[in-house]
Amino acid sequence: MAVDREKVEQFIYHEARLTDENRYDEWLALWTDDALYWVPCGRDDIDPKREISLIYDDRTRLETRITRLKSGVAHAQEPKSRMRRIVSNIEIEEGANGEITAFANFMLAELRRGVQDIFAGRTIYRLRLVDGAFKLAYKKVLLVNNDEYIDNLTFLI
Repeated sequence: MAVDREKVEQFIYHEARLTDENRYDEWLALWTDDALYWVPCGRDDIDPKREISLIYDDRTRLETRITRLKSGVAHAQEPKSRMRRIVSNIEIEEGANGEITAFANFMLAELRRGVQDIFAGRTIYRLRLVDGAFKLAYKKVLLVNNDEYIDNLTFLI
């Protein structure tokens, strides 16, 4: 199967826009049932089952995270973060069983309660075609500063 680069890029841009706009239900709908959303802490290639991660969510934990963010009682997100990210340097590889792996760099500006933070990193995505549309099976966010103090990471990075 030849990878349609434009469709992969559009999926990545769409996913970024949904996170920036706090469109939680639409974002959650992008994920497969066996989803994994991972943000390592300290180093990029830790064993998440043996060492702490900033985020290590399967589908059930993603649903719980979204429920909390939508509830109005997630005090670290009152008011909600205002965010915009730039995604670039997208690279795409075909994988086994039709899975596609994509890599992208990003810069994210996040503003909450008058304080702006800048995050930078690289994201690894694993996409699958499900009923003719891409679904996100895996997202690993490698923050440049994952070994430094991070004040608030309760939004979708």
